[in-house]
Amino acid sequence: MAILYHHPLCPHSRFVRLVMGEYGLDADLVEEKVWERREPFLHLNPAGTTPVLVEASIPSVPGADVIAEYLDETRGLALGDRRLLPEAPRDRVESRRLTSWFNQKFFDEVSSHLVMEKIYKRFMPTNLGGGAPEMAAIRAARSNIRYHLKYVGYLIRQRNWLAGDRLTYADLAAAAHLSVVDFLGDVPWDEDETAKSWYARVKSRPSFRPLLADGMPGMQPSLTYANLDF
Repeated sequence: MAILYHHPLCPHSRFVRLVMGEYGLDADLVEEKVWERREPFLHLNPAGTTPVLVEASIPSVPGADVIAEYLDETRGLALGDRRLLPEAPRDRVESRRLTSWFNQKFFDEVSSHLVMEKIYKRFMPTNLGGGAPEMAAIRAARSNIRYHLKYVGYLIRQRNWLAGDRLTYADLAAAAHLSVVDFLGDVPWDEDETAKSWYARVKSRPSFRPLLADGMPGMQPSLTYANLDF
């Protein structure tokens, strides 16, 4: 059995969990509090970030993008139309471009700030950076998400899924990051109905169900979070 070191509200971890769910892969989930910088975990990933996948065939696969490539190389070719990285080079480029957009740009501008300020800091001791959230960072993230949501709507008005006609890594990366922000109630869904309809499609997939069951002690998700008809 594979092991996935993750945090329930880490968007990169959620991306990998969605990928594994779409591929029908099981893993033992081990929650990792990255701020503790445990030495055994740092041996698996010196960067000290989640997620990290460990299988018997390979010691450790660190990072969401590396894991996604690894799973495509080891499982994707046999999956035909269920493959999440398209076969055509042009389509692969677009899927990778948009996956990077959400795993890097959206993360840097939106989800990293909200997760740190509104979630991680609640559970971090003060000597490791815990404490009151920085409201300026939260306001910036809430402002930035608006143009990302418009971009999702723009893409879906041109295509069936974000990167083309089929569900790809791009959709799962975007949905993973938005799911964390939606948990916190910070997605302005009323500003783009097209983006909202696309997210509802992804959210209704069986791979998404475990994410909707996630929670954190002392924190209640938003009213829209687990509602498929939000």
